[in-house]
Amino acid sequence: MGKADFLSPKAISNRIKSKGLQKLRWYCQMCQKQCRDENGFKCHCMSESHQRQLLLASENPNKFMDYFSDEFKSDFLELLRRRFGTKRVHNNIVYNEYISDREHVHMNSTQWETLTDFTKWLGREGLCKVDETPKGWYIQYIDRDPETIRRQEEQARKKKQELDDEERSAKFIEEQVRRGRDSKETEENPVYTELKRESEEEKVAFKLGATSSVAGPSKSSSLLGASALKATSTKRKEASSGSDSRGEKKKKSALEEIIEMEDKKKQSVRTDYWLQPNIVVKVVTKRLGERYHKKKAVVMEVRDKYTAVVKMVDSGDKLKLDQNHVETVIPAPGKRVLILNGSYRDTEAVLEGIDEKNFCAALTLDSGPHKGKRVDVAYEDFAKLA
Repeated sequence: MGKADFLSPKAISNRIKSKGLQKLRWYCQMCQKQCRDENGFKCHCMSESHQRQLLLASENPNKFMDYFSDEFKSDFLELLRRRFGTKRVHNNIVYNEYISDREHVHMNSTQWETLTDFTKWLGREGLCKVDETPKGWYIQYIDRDPETIRRQEEQARKKKQELDDEERSAKFIEEQVRRGRDSKETEENPVYTELKRESEEEKVAFKLGATSSVAGPSKSSSLLGASALKATSTKRKEASSGSDSRGEKKKKSALEEIIEMEDKKKQSVRTDYWLQPNIVVKVVTKRLGERYHKKKAVVMEVRDKYTAVVKMVDSGDKLKLDQNHVETVIPAPGKRVLILNGSYRDTEAVLEGIDEKNFCAALTLDSGPHKGKRVDVAYEDFAKLA
């Protein structure tokens, strides 16, 4: 019987059937051939090519099983990482997406008999976090990529810095409230002192009103009383002026502290863009190939704050890159750098030393109103000048 025509109904039906997934029991992993029915699978098992593959596998069966197991594990984890990231997901959902590829490696050719065994093995090897629930096994991918770990550490450090700024502000406000309460209590509760005479011979006299039935005091005693009252009023005026001056002094110190706090806030203000012209950067993206990966370049122009036109140092090629595709270059001590972020942004400085433990460097400002000042700046906040 001749072969059916390409556009005949039978040929079209055969092509439609071959597109979808077929039954697993009619699939030969060694030959990577899918049969549509039992008769086809029987004919394939009797073929010479299948017999040759069986002879090869019988010589070293562990080698083929390890190969298929490694392929299955790599493809499964790659799908889990790319599709779900580090989210917690049911293992059957991931497996259903994996077998939707017609060319996938079947589990019956690996060292694991069931999906549950494979899930438990992932947990024992530390590749995923696995837990069993009444609904089945759930898995969560563990990302150990060095770039991801570095990004997480940087985010944690920035978050800690923001929390430190908030705690510092809260402490400053509490200190101001405490000082205000102390000053208020001092004003409401005046301090009384003991009445003392300047000399023992001095007499204390009181001047009574004209309507009093008691005879008025002598002239000398009246003069003494007037002088005592005058001295008392003078002391009260001095005390009130002294308290006012102390209050002004307190207000002035609080104002100075507020100004100092504002300066600290300005220093902690950061932006999410840092590109500047005439700085040296390093290309870290692999999308451009090995030709430009880990190669140095000079920023020629900055566009829209986040994009830069760079010129490669080695080849002289000009590229347009995003700031996420490059990183700053730290020169040797004694070289000139440009601060890219923070309160001293756009300030030129000289690199004095590097603190590897705290991921920062000591810089001496070389321009601006703070020239000559020594500051500590994080690695990503400064770059070598071209």
